[in-house]
Amino acid sequence: MKGPVVKASAPGTGSVPGAASVPGKDPVPGRGSVVIIGPAYPLRGGLATFDQRLAREFLAEGYDCPIYSFSLQYPAFLFPGTTQYSTDPPPEGLTIHSRINSMNPFNWWSVGRELRRMRPDIIVVRFWLPLMGPALGTILRQVRKNRHTKVVAITDNVIPHEKRPGDKPFTRYFLKACNAFITMSEKVMRDLRLFQPVRPAQQVAHPLYDNFGAPITREAARQLLRDKGVAIADNDRVLLFFGFIRRYKGLDIVLEAMSDKRIGDLGIRLLVAGEFYEDAAPYHELIARLGIADRLILRTDFIPDGEVRDYLCAADAVIQPYRNATQSGVTPLAYHFEKPMIVSNVGGLPALVPHDKVGLVAEPEPAAMADAILRFFALGESYFLPALRSEKEKYSWSRLVETILHLSK
Repeated sequence: MKGPVVKASAPGTGSVPGAASVPGKDPVPGRGSVVIIGPAYPLRGGLATFDQRLAREFLAEGYDCPIYSFSLQYPAFLFPGTTQYSTDPPPEGLTIHSRINSMNPFNWWSVGRELRRMRPDIIVVRFWLPLMGPALGTILRQVRKNRHTKVVAITDNVIPHEKRPGDKPFTRYFLKACNAFITMSEKVMRDLRLFQPVRPAQQVAHPLYDNFGAPITREAARQLLRDKGVAIADNDRVLLFFGFIRRYKGLDIVLEAMSDKRIGDLGIRLLVAGEFYEDAAPYHELIARLGIADRLILRTDFIPDGEVRDYLCAADAVIQPYRNATQSGVTPLAYHFEKPMIVSNVGGLPALVPHDKVGLVAEPEPAAMADAILRFFALGESYFLPALRSEKEKYSWSRLVETILHLSK
């Protein structure tokens, strides 16, 4: 059975069916057909946001570009959050087919045959978790029987942050079904080459999330948050930890750092905005043991798209104290809203955040993070803004589309 289709036409988008407006872009009709396979509305989260923004870029550049998303992404017992589904209205101007059941092999063959008959010129497929390898690998093997469609995989992770049985065979099975690969960090490229040393691959910077609106002033953002019940004052010094909470993201590290007396003396506060994807109890126990509740602002629910701008713009800086990392979707958010970053010296983060220019890089342990926090506020936000504004020019969606087209030749 086919899943629901989300389809809406955005006003003023020219002659491309389903096209949506992208700032600075005029649609050019008739260039070809691209299918994106990956999460999309009504699923929520960074992957869905990315896929929808990439589809808009292809549409604006003249390509037909539906998204094939999931009717079942994760069984409920495997999903760590409260819900997989968005409460936002459907995105305008996109065609989204909720067709893929990640647990049903009969569905994989059905979707694969459907896409094989469609004969898109390119399939862009997201790979972020080995669990998806059997479903996506089977679909792609069916599609490639048409001897026309080229498959370019955007590999967010090749070796996962949290290892599980079956990771390696599931990953190999998926990668063998692809013609070419895109990574968004050097670490993922190195991991990819352990599995696929020969097939074409290129590294591209994660584009900016420019679909959450233009930046607003810190004062305006804080007022909007106060209107939603967030206890944040205009004169607070605020660090933002943003996104879902898992151990590898190191929230406990920055909580330990916040217990530093020097940070307390300066009145620095940590705004935690994101949903727990694991047991919250150890974090609350740590907060109580450290006695830092008054230094924290906790909004540990899922942050809807309509509020993302407010949290980013309300902060003085964004902190990513990760234990390990490939790339991070939070980084392009910080770039778009021109917020300096304090990041761990792990994975791809130091390359994305040049030290002492766009932000500060520190070792992922409490004392080093505390020193970096203090140094940031000693230097001030304005110290980082010139380099941040220059560096963000590298992060364009058109560059990503250009790379996909090049790899598909």
